[in-house]
Amino acid sequence: MFSEKMKPRFSDTDALGHISNTAIPIWFEGARDEIFKLFLPDLDLSKWPLILAKTEIEFHRQLYFQQEVEIKTYICKLGNASFQVYQEVWQQAKKCVSGTATMVNFCYQTQKSQAIDDDIRAKLSEHIYIPS
Repeated sequence: MFSEKMKPRFSDTDALGHISNTAIPIWFEGARDEIFKLFLPDLDLSKWPLILAKTEIEFHRQLYFQQEVEIKTYICKLGNASFQVYQEVWQQAKKCVSGTATMVNFCYQTQKSQAIDDDIRAKLSEHIYIPS
């Protein structure tokens, strides 16, 4: 599991005074950086090997400004050329949001998916989500 703590910014709030649902996909993408680095340690965009194929987000509780959040990031499925990332946002020891993102290892020259290298697959496997 990868874990990242952050304090919500004022710009993450909505007119009702809590964290906007539009902030969560941005937080989740930022928290996937450590996974991206497994594929491309320097995050060189000219060599980027991944595409986002699908996202799903489920809201369990409201999130609030001025209260730290923890974003937990796991791998929940690992295929030949794709994998699914499972993420959660926790605040005050409660799971508030969960979601998945399906990522595809992609060759932009051929415009086709390509198999994930065995060494990267092994590193991804170290972060498999095991429900409690």
